[in-house]
Amino acid sequence: MNINVMNKITYGLFVLTSKDGDKDNGCIINTAMQVTAVPNRISIAVNKNSYTHDMILQTGKFNLSILDENSRFATYQNFGFKSGRDSDKLVNVSFARAANGITYLTEECNGYISGKVVNTVDLGTHTLFIADVEDGEILSDSNSVTYAYYHSNIKTKDTAAAGKKGFICVVCGFIYEEDVLPPDYICPICGHGVQDFRPL
Repeated sequence: MNINVMNKITYGLFVLTSKDGDKDNGCIINTAMQVTAVPNRISIAVNKNSYTHDMILQTGKFNLSILDENSRFATYQNFGFKSGRDSDKLVNVSFARAANGITYLTEECNGYISGKVVNTVDLGTHTLFIADVEDGEILSDSNSVTYAYYHSNIKTKDTAAAGKKGFICVVCGFIYEEDVLPPDYICPICGHGVQDFRPL
C-alpha cells in the first residue's frame, strides 16, 4: 500500500478551544466534520496526549474556530507546538467568548462552532467526540484553510524564509532540525512516527 494516498483526503485546520474552571486552552486539529444535519452534529478527533482532550473529556464542551487562508504560521506554532499544561496559549491572541463561556478566535478564522459532547469513541491514540452544535457564527467570507493549502502556502514559506533543514511532520508541522531522523523517532507534538516525516 502507498500510505501517501492518505494525503489526498481533504482536511481543514481548526483551533479547538476548551475551558475547565478558570483555565482556558486550545490546540490545532485537522479532523472535524458535520455528521448529521438533524440533529445538527459534528465529530472531532483529538489526540489523547493533548491537554485540550482532557479538558473536553472532563467538561463535555468545546468551541471550534475554523481557520482561514489568512492564518499565520505563528498561530499554528502557538496552538500546535506547545502544551497548555505549562503555557497560556491565549496570551496575545484576539478572542471572544461564546455563550458557553469558551473562547474562540476573532481573527484568522471565518467562523466558530460550539459543541456539546453526546458520545465518545475510543480510537486508540485519539478520542472521537460526537457533539450537538449549540451555537455558531460566520465571522468572515475568507476561504477556509485546507491541510494542503497550509503546507503549500503557510508552512512552506515560513520554513524557506527561516532556511531550516531537517524533517517535518506532515501531520502537525513539527520540525526536527537534524540531518538524520532516528528510525524510532516519535513526534513530540502529535505522537506520529517517522513514516509521517518528510525532508525539508
